[in-house]
Amino acid sequence: MYAKTTLPSGIRVITETMPAVRSATIGIWADVGSSAEAPDRRGVSHVVEHMLFKGTARRTARQIAETMDGVGGNLNAFTDKEATCYYAKVIDRHVPLAMDVLSDMFMHSLFEPAELEKEQRVILEEIKMYDDSPDEQIHDLFIQTMWRGANLGDPTIGSAQTVSSLAPDDLREHMQRHYAPNAVVVTAAGNIEHAAFVNLVAECFNAFHGASPAVRPESPSTSPQTVFKHKDTEQAHLVIGAQGLSVRDERRYVLAVLDTLLGGGMSSRLFQEVREKRGLVYSVYAFQAAYRSAGLFAAYAGTSPQNVQSCIGVIEQEFGRVREEPVGDAELSCAKEHIKGNLTLSLEATSSRMMRLGRNEFALGRELTPEEIEARVDAVSAPDVQALANDILAPDRIGLCVLGPVDEGAIERRHVAA
Repeated sequence: MYAKTTLPSGIRVITETMPAVRSATIGIWADVGSSAEAPDRRGVSHVVEHMLFKGTARRTARQIAETMDGVGGNLNAFTDKEATCYYAKVIDRHVPLAMDVLSDMFMHSLFEPAELEKEQRVILEEIKMYDDSPDEQIHDLFIQTMWRGANLGDPTIGSAQTVSSLAPDDLREHMQRHYAPNAVVVTAAGNIEHAAFVNLVAECFNAFHGASPAVRPESPSTSPQTVFKHKDTEQAHLVIGAQGLSVRDERRYVLAVLDTLLGGGMSSRLFQEVREKRGLVYSVYAFQAAYRSAGLFAAYAGTSPQNVQSCIGVIEQEFGRVREEPVGDAELSCAKEHIKGNLTLSLEATSSRMMRLGRNEFALGRELTPEEIEARVDAVSAPDVQALANDILAPDRIGLCVLGPVDEGAIERRHVAA
């Protein structure tokens, strides 16, 4: 079901055939994200992503939208810290059309000044929307705090100042430097045939040549601190955590189990202790921010300002319990089945499979089968979980960020870095 071909130009084409479905999702990936940007150009990858929808020599922005809407397709894109992806989901018979639209956008976008000016205003509104979402802001505040001064720490979207300063030539220069065949992967999952899809990609990219230097993954040092940022909100939002693991670390399966045990579902320790037993929050969970050479692991909670101290105390208590006590067999088995069940459910969607193909290629350079993942998860033992918890959740390695109407002096910080 998995197949990979490298074209003479250097473009990698990877497919996963799903003959039982009638759709396909295709993606064009560029091996560049915000971590490769200069600080004064922060957000340029995201602006390029937006501008590829704003017109080519063959199609206006409206025609791009109408072409995909006219076949019931979904056209979208995203930029993260280490990659940019443009993708489309269509009925299988419309794959050639979707590939034509995506490749046209990818290679022939015009970057007209008037369109850029409009799209910069759109992105400034996106930044304002983000600023009005404290439950999202707190995550970036935590990453910035733990990776202070690193490119990985800065928001992918950039700032109003950096986004407004970009000119069409800045976008062209960024693409010339990073959008080259050796840094591009085309992935597809669904009812497709690999050889035919490879021929289609080769035809669409027959004029795409050149090479770009490989982007070196950033490995920032972690500096756990306690940071309070006042914001006039109804809730206070907090993230407490430490250095985690990269997506290439072989212990990532152990961390997946630890993540699930602590905050991966309704039966997790944090959900039960913070929400169900004490009623302190509506939302509480654990999460990972994992990249190719770095990672963070933390817990989030949103609560009333007067409950921040209690939430911190319970989360610290659960961090301490997983360090000090081996997890029981039943709880360990439940966490493993949760992970494997979520994996299986995600594989029913062509879009999820397409995303896995691209991310695995950039992170590992190979296929990572569901069977391999399940075997590695099943191999995780209770001592593995306890050892990793003692490694990454040691009290002197834990940082804390709080966003909201909270007086820093009213919070006792017993087990987090000062």
